[in-house]
Amino acid sequence: MKETNPIVESMNNARGVTMRPNKIKQMWRDGQCVTLGWLSVSHGFTAEIMARQGFDALCVDLQHGTAEMKDVGPMLQAISQTDTVPVVRVAWNEPATIMKALDLGAYGIIVPLVNTAAEAAMAVAACRYPPVGMRSSGPVRAVHYGGADYVAHANDEIVVMAMIETKEGLANLDAICATPGLDAVYIGPADLSFALGLAPRGDNPDPLHLATCDKIRQTAHKHGIKCVMHCAGAAFAAGAVKRGFDMVMLTSDLSCMIAGARMQLDELKSETE
Repeated sequence: MKETNPIVESMNNARGVTMRPNKIKQMWRDGQCVTLGWLSVSHGFTAEIMARQGFDALCVDLQHGTAEMKDVGPMLQAISQTDTVPVVRVAWNEPATIMKALDLGAYGIIVPLVNTAAEAAMAVAACRYPPVGMRSSGPVRAVHYGGADYVAHANDEIVVMAMIETKEGLANLDAICATPGLDAVYIGPADLSFALGLAPRGDNPDPLHLATCDKIRQTAHKHGIKCVMHCAGAAFAAGAVKRGFDMVMLTSDLSCMIAGARMQLDELKSETE
């Protein structure tokens, strides 16, 4: 028998909604910072293990990870065994890919390299059913994951995030953040470093990089949307939380595997030398 959460059930009944609520939006409404994990490895078991570690949300990376669209369905199925919110970063601002990821059950979409308000509006439109957007109706798996009322309420629950990481995106930051229906802007720190004439790296301590990230956050909040910081470790992520970011990407499956292996090798060497 499927387990149910009586609190969630009660809230849904009061709203007349059977769709699974998006935990990301719930946490944002409560003023909480969301923790995001990252999946660079294209395997359902890796996704399942990461989903069981306590992240609020977990992202399948189609841009720079090893996953392809054929991997998304099984990975989202693995994540959905838990309360972790399934998110997909698409490789490009391409409506068909965005719609497919949503039909497979993604509850959040991250769109990279958004440069203009028009591009942000296109990403939003791909995530919203008419009359708000242009998303085609056919939630082949999403209706089973999300619930019978999925089509009626998906526009309110699905989170769409636009990545700010280029010179053009920075120049159009205010207009992008003002895009109707956009839930958040997402900072890509490595490409943003390129845009600022800096060497790309995670957790960039350069004063110009930090100031630019704060400007992006402040502009997003001015327009009533959220701002996400992509981090590479807990120390920098904690600082981002204190600076007022609404979601932090903490670490990836691949980073954890590398760090764990190195730690064990270093410990072995220190014990035997």
